[in-house]
Amino acid sequence: MTYLYNDPVQFADELIDGFVAANSTLVRKVHGGVVRTSRTPTGQVAVVIGGGSGHYPAFAGLVGPGLAHGAAMGNLFASPSAQQIYTVAKAAAAGAGVLFTYGNYAGDVLNFDQAQERLIAGGIPCRTVVVTDDISSASAEEAHKRRGVAGDLAVFRAAAYAAERGDDLNAVWTLANRANEHTRSFGVAFTGCTLPGASAPLFTIPEGRMAVGMGIHGEPGISEQDVPTAHGLAELLVQGLVQARPANLDSSDGARVGVILNGLGSVKYEELFVTYGSVSALLSAQGMEIVDPEVGELVTSFQMAGVSLTLFWLDAELEEAWKSPAYTPAYRKGLVNRQALDSNLSTVVDIVEDVILPSSAVSRASGVIVLDSIRAIKNMIDTNVEELGRLDSVAGDGDHGIGMQRGATAALLAAEDAAAREAGAGSILSKAGDAWADRAGGTSGALWGLALNALAVEVGDDAAPTATKLAAGVTAALAAIARFGKAQLGDKTMVDVLSPVAVALTESAEQGLTARESWKSAALIAADAADATSQLLPKIGRARPHMEKSLGSPDPGAVSLALAIDAIAAVMNSQQKVSQ
Repeated sequence: MTYLYNDPVQFADELIDGFVAANSTLVRKVHGGVVRTSRTPTGQVAVVIGGGSGHYPAFAGLVGPGLAHGAAMGNLFASPSAQQIYTVAKAAAAGAGVLFTYGNYAGDVLNFDQAQERLIAGGIPCRTVVVTDDISSASAEEAHKRRGVAGDLAVFRAAAYAAERGDDLNAVWTLANRANEHTRSFGVAFTGCTLPGASAPLFTIPEGRMAVGMGIHGEPGISEQDVPTAHGLAELLVQGLVQARPANLDSSDGARVGVILNGLGSVKYEELFVTYGSVSALLSAQGMEIVDPEVGELVTSFQMAGVSLTLFWLDAELEEAWKSPAYTPAYRKGLVNRQALDSNLSTVVDIVEDVILPSSAVSRASGVIVLDSIRAIKNMIDTNVEELGRLDSVAGDGDHGIGMQRGATAALLAAEDAAAREAGAGSILSKAGDAWADRAGGTSGALWGLALNALAVEVGDDAAPTATKLAAGVTAALAAIARFGKAQLGDKTMVDVLSPVAVALTESAEQGLTARESWKSAALIAADAADATSQLLPKIGRARPHMEKSLGSPDPGAVSLALAIDAIAAVMNSQQKVSQ
């Protein structure tokens, strides 16, 4: 369990504040994360890492000379938002571009991709290396779908080494990408973790048993077996990784390996050392020479009891990167020439300007319905937060409910502020969407932000939303989600609800139905579509490696969307009665 916290909703923000206070000579806070206290040298590529909080020392603990220039920090087990990532990258950039590198999770990919597009549009070159080291999460044939776990460190080290020696962006990308191709990880868990304020762990394992191939966000393992001895566990991990040896190694590569024996949060260092003794002997028996092994907590999962092993097959250049000096709050190696703190650096970089566009009186009147709808969505999520979390825990990490709650709460505050400043319906939707994405983070936060902003463009601030405008807005939202989220109909996502709803709204508008009538019928279709996802297998996202577990249970994102559509229908119906 988590012992020390104040408000669970504020936990991630408060841990960032405390982390910066404890490490103020190395890092400074910017919106959405931290960057080095020293300015990135002009002409040096900035390496920006990131992901959800709850994995310390990943990711903020790895910011400093010889490692990352900045880290975007999301809520617990949730991706940082695109705005947060962009702000961290903008603060770290120094004219030579930005390399993003992070673990392969749907929310991270979605939000980092959006931030990358924005950086490039603003004249800052940007490339990405997504870490895919976890052999349990996909087959070798689908290695691009694998998760990023403790092998993150090997890739981050390679990227930072290339950046520090002055390589250009393409060369930094090339070395980091090669490091990813040479890295494999495999792990087990003995217990799940319990997030602040939660009454139960994200998953449980019977006493004396362990989950094999678990994720670092509370995802359960792909199989279960009795807990072995430390030597038996070492045999399991080493054998699995040796069999997964990269096929693209040159004949001269592979005899020397970097090794990470990683504790997930509750396994003590003494236990890790006992296990590492066997790991070292087993690797030596395989003819491998170990280079600078790391034994300790490098990528954790809050207080999960678990262990992972990472092998980093080295060539001459990757070995130089692996052994190069670094000095960060949590990772220190060799001697680093630390630059002095630059007190002239701003803590706020390029936050979106808060402007309310002109609007018509009729649009402002419609804005009241929009505000009431967002409030209804927030109330609905508050009522169903535990059930949404339970649905998500069937094959995911169980945070969908709390993530939606964070997003909806922020969206309502932004909508209320915009309405008080006489914003039109479109602007209220846009402000709500930006706030939802920024505060919720993760996949759902980004997708809801995209959806609300797409709807806002069609609704506008000049006239009342008609059935035709609503249909066009939902269709645009579907297109935006499909583009960035890469989900298709049948993948068991919110697209399986939004797609038939968009069709239904379009058909209703063509038939001459009013906006209220169109939405009422769409709400019924949404509920049926959400229920139907229980018969689908997830093809993307964190639930994919455990797809069989989710059969018979509806997708939480589809359910929450259907409930939101129903909540809006109730508001529209009540407004109609008032007007009568």
